[in-house]
Amino acid sequence: MDGLNKPMREFDHQYYLKSFRSLCIERRASRLLFPARDYIVQVARFDPAKGIPDVIKSYVKARRILDEKIPGSKHPQLALVGHGAIDDPDATIIYDQIMEMLEDDEYSPYASDIVVMRLPSSDQCTIFFSNVSLTNLVLNAIMSNAKIALQLSLREGFEIKVSEALHKGIPIIACNAGGIPLQIQDGKSGFLVEVGDTDAVANHIVNLWCDKALYKKMSEYARTQVTDEVSTVGSAAAWLWMCSKLAKGEKLQMNGGWVNDYMREEAGEPYEEDEPRLPREGINLQGA
Repeated sequence: MDGLNKPMREFDHQYYLKSFRSLCIERRASRLLFPARDYIVQVARFDPAKGIPDVIKSYVKARRILDEKIPGSKHPQLALVGHGAIDDPDATIIYDQIMEMLEDDEYSPYASDIVVMRLPSSDQCTIFFSNVSLTNLVLNAIMSNAKIALQLSLREGFEIKVSEALHKGIPIIACNAGGIPLQIQDGKSGFLVEVGDTDAVANHIVNLWCDKALYKKMSEYARTQVTDEVSTVGSAAAWLWMCSKLAKGEKLQMNGGWVNDYMREEAGEPYEEDEPRLPREGINLQGA
């Protein structure tokens, strides 16, 4: 199982969150106060396409609304967390821009509640647990314990962090960009907004934070409606099926179909009508 989405015990959650807090102290960053306070999270690389400035703008707008609704001790923190990579030259630039943004008068009153952290890159991490890098397990713990997830990418392919959040029962607010709409059922497992619409994001944050019935309903729907196509196990099974076909000297004639569909049909376990899966209609699969 991938460290980013494997189930973990409560002890493991506490251990890896403690590791994260220690890293925050070491780097003199704001600290995550969970479980004393809940938090909102965006897990993403520090990349120009990830919409991190919009995340901060949305959070601050939501906090201004919440300031008038609930006591300060009940306000959510914001965690902006991603891992570095040796081939990611933009990350340092974006990180520095975000830290400068938090010094602006508009955002500085909330800066102490915004945790910005670049974790060590997975390919450079030297601490391992069950053959999975510590970085992935820390990200898993951070995502698992979040109250709400954001993914405000300006452009995106198929963002697996969206499905990881839904798999954990965490409602997600994301931009209607790239492959993200394939993963979220708007108004059921999360909310889709147009790129740059930070007012809409802020309002959805407030509604999810204050309306417990809405949150519970959306969380349960998210947790039970994630397709196995996007999981580590489902993806590995599809790759193994293709390898087995090629090893037998057979040609893969997909005809615009989905690997998972062919795999399940050949195994005698085709998708049932009400079983969660990615939308098949309206997607150009020619050449797949």
